[in-house]
Formats: sequence, structure tokens, C-alpha cells
Amino acid sequence: MNSQTCDVVVVGAGNAALCAAIAAAEAGCKVVVVERAPVAESGGNSRYAAGAFRFTYSSAQDIIELVPDLTEQEIGSADFGSYSEQRYFDDLYRVTRYRCDPEMAEVLVAQSHDTMRWLRQKGVRFVPVWGRSAVKREGRFYFSGEITLDAWGGGEGLVAAQTRAALDLGVDIRYETAAIGLLQTEGRVSGLQLGSPQMGRYRIDCKAVVLACGGFEANPQWRARYLGPGWELAKVRGTRFNHGEGIQMALDVGAQSRGHWSACHSVCWDHNAPATGDLRVGDAFQKFSYPLGIMVNARGHRFVDEGEDLRIKTYSKMGQRILEQPEQFAWQVFDGKVIKLLRDEYRIRQVTRVRADTLQELAGKLEGVDPKGFLDEVARYNAAVQQVQPFDPQVKDGRATQGLTINKSNWAQTIDEPPFEAYQVGCGITFTFGGIAVQASNSQVIDRADLPIPGLYSAGEMVGGLFYFGYPGGSGLMAGAVFGRLAGRSAALQVC
Repeated sequence: MNSQTCDVVVVGAGNAALCAAIAAAEAGCKVVVVERAPVAESGGNSRYAAGAFRFTYSSAQDIIELVPDLTEQEIGSADFGSYSEQRYFDDLYRVTRYRCDPEMAEVLVAQSHDTMRWLRQKGVRFVPVWGRSAVKREGRFYFSGEITLDAWGGGEGLVAAQTRAALDLGVDIRYETAAIGLLQTEGRVSGLQLGSPQMGRYRIDCKAVVLACGGFEANPQWRARYLGPGWELAKVRGTRFNHGEGIQMALDVGAQSRGHWSACHSVCWDHNAPATGDLRVGDAFQKFSYPLGIMVNARGHRFVDEGEDLRIKTYSKMGQRILEQPEQFAWQVFDGKVIKLLRDEYRIRQVTRVRADTLQELAGKLEGVDPKGFLDEVARYNAAVQQVQPFDPQVKDGRATQGLTINKSNWAQTIDEPPFEAYQVGCGITFTFGGIAVQASNSQVIDRADLPIPGLYSAGEMVGGLFYFGYPGGSGLMAGAVFGRLAGRSAALQVC
């Protein structure tokens, strides 16, 4: 088998992997990145992301430093608020039901702002999330602090900027190159077996390996095994290449498994979207305006509190709720009062939508739904809406229903004003929560005896222990960047 040498090999070419490669290279290491996908599909799930980062900041000046090209008019028309470490901790713990690893949470929160500054220094540009996160009142944008900045150009722009930064530092990026197995010498990870159409099978001898090649969401067999029956039917929002090979390689050399293996990030996704992500559409198959209407299953019945909380706190668990329904689909139903408020993804060409001037007509167009069950459900829902509290789509308004088996806690409005629109959705899986264990302090993989495995580090979606049941929006990319940078720096300190 042909053999080559370098200091650090990074497996994967998404956000976490490229952050690791950049960090190791800027410390003086000779770094090779291996990416299973071809160039056109490279970048892992990061390429498909909207690009939001959740990080701490104390004032508008912090945002201005991260977005130095903001105009005076933009600065003057925005109240960027703040986002404290305590709020970040509270949001992270609440959404994960207080199960997230406290040491990992500490590192994520404490290093989030500095990592954003580092990304900006490496050429990643950011832009305020004017449309999705800011409340606009009387011509002024108000940010809550939770999601304030996107990477410019979304996930595509993020990966492109990180790739340029890595190449500028001399990182060797090899596409269509699959990692096959880790090599060890006297208990230390000392290399990697690889395969590519151009070079066949070969090995790279190195001083450290960083695994950052995603979870197992694109592997139907693993989904059914770990997430449960029916999960093999879910659509994959992102890359088709995340099959869990990196996790398996780590487990094969004794890595400890950690995290919520039977849970994942999953969302409302167009029912007729392709089996895996389409970069031409990106994340626009998502359908996140469900708080403005109702969702019904094949029986025509509501099955979830659509207004339980702000969308950013509930969207990552809605896919699972849909997958649990008869026939694994749902219809999101809206009337004329809110159609103009629907997010941009409802207006793309590739959308499963029906429209009608009466509820009776709409009932006949909802494919797979019992028409009578639907009409009876809407009648019950309309009668339960409490109309004293004013409707306000930009905050939790407390406008609820009363007396239903499943009440709607906020944004409840009668569905009675034509035209009526409905969108068919299924489950779109983003990434899995189970993975391998790392030391929070340096992102080094630990074995089943809680001891570090020499020469092996990991970051990104294949690391378990941080997310359980759900996750606060924007914390996925942030965690990938924080722990990717940490893994690359730690590897460099050990070997360069």
C-alpha cells in the first residue's frame, strides 16, 4: 500500500472539519483534509445550512465589529440587543431537558464569541438576520439576541470562505477520498487508510487525526436501528454522504459512545422533496411557518401544539412528531389572514401546495386526509380560539385555544377567511445526536475507560453529549466551529 506522511489529517470538509484544519495549519502543521464527496457535493451538512450562529455578545458594538460593512443607516435602524452567557446556558439546558454535558456546554458558551471573531479574521463574513429573527416595529429592527447573524451566503458562503482560508494556509484538500480505517502504533493513532478512484488504496502516516465527518442521518439502516422503526422513511435534508463511517472508525479503536442515540434534529420538510438534499434548493424545502396555522394528520386531526413556543425553540423536533403520524405526513393549513406572513420557503417552485376558496373544497384537495375528520377538527378548533388577546406573530402573544385535547398556546386564530392554502410536509432529518465522547477541554476522543486516545480528536455532528431531544437554533454551526477549532489547536499543540 502506498504511503504518505503529514502532521495532521482531518476527515471531512464541512464547518467543523475546516475549522480544525485552519487551526492546525495556522499553528504550523502540515495538514491534509480528506473528503469523501466530490467537489460539487463537498462540505457536508454545512453546505445546506441557512448559516445562523448562536453566540454571546453584550452590545451593538460587538455586532458591528463582526459586521464592519454595516452602513450607518443599518446601525441606526437596529436594536441588536444582547445575548448573555446565562441566557445561552438557559436556552441550551431547557431545550435539551437539562441533559447536555455541562463541561461541553461551558466550552461552547464561553468560547462562542471569540470563535466568531476568529472566523471573521479568517475571511468568513456575517450579515444580520433581518428577515427571520428581527421584529420590525415602526421601521426599526429589534433582535432578541438568540439568532442575530448568518454567515454571508448561508452554508455555501460559509464553506467557501473556510475552504479559501484553509487553502491559503497550505492545507491539502483531497476530494473523492474516503477514510477507510484508523491506523494505530502502540495504542496511538498514527495514520489513516484511504481510498480514491485516482489513487486506489493508500495510507497517510501522521501524528494526529481529527474526525469531523458527520453523523449517521443518511444511513437508513442505522436510522432504523438507533432512532427506531419508521426512521428509514425520513428524508435527509443535507448531504447523502453521512453514513456514520467516522463514528464506526472511532468505535473500532475503542472510542466511547455518548449522547442521545435514539434522537435527532428533524423538521417539517416538503413531503415530495428528494431523498437527500439538493444544493440548488438548499434549505428551502423546510416549512417553518406552522405556528401561524394548524397541522393535521391523515385522519384530519391536529397532533401537536403548533404555538408551544417560538419557532426557533420547536422546529428541530417537529419532524419526529410528523413521522409518528399515520402514513408519516401532515398538512399545514393557513387561511387568508396569515398567508402573506408565510416565510419565503413557501413560495419556491418545488412545493407541495393546494389552494381553495372554501374549507369544503380544501378538504377534498388534501391528499390522504379524511375530509370529514378535517372539517370536524377545524370546526372544533375555531370554536376553541380565545379572541380576547390580540394576535401578534412576532412575539409569544398568549392567544390560545381552550377545551381541546391539544390546545394551541400562542398565535391561535380561527381558520375561516379565504383563500385557504395547505402544504404537505413530512420528516426531514438534519443530523443525529448520538456519537463519540470527547474531552471538553481539548476535543480529544476518550475510550471506554474515560482515558484519552492518543492522537485522535473529533468535532462536529459526530460528537455526542451536547444535544438531547432538541437543540437551540444556531448552536449546531457554533458548536462545530468551537470544537473544530479546539480539536485542530489541540492536535497541533501535541504534534507540531
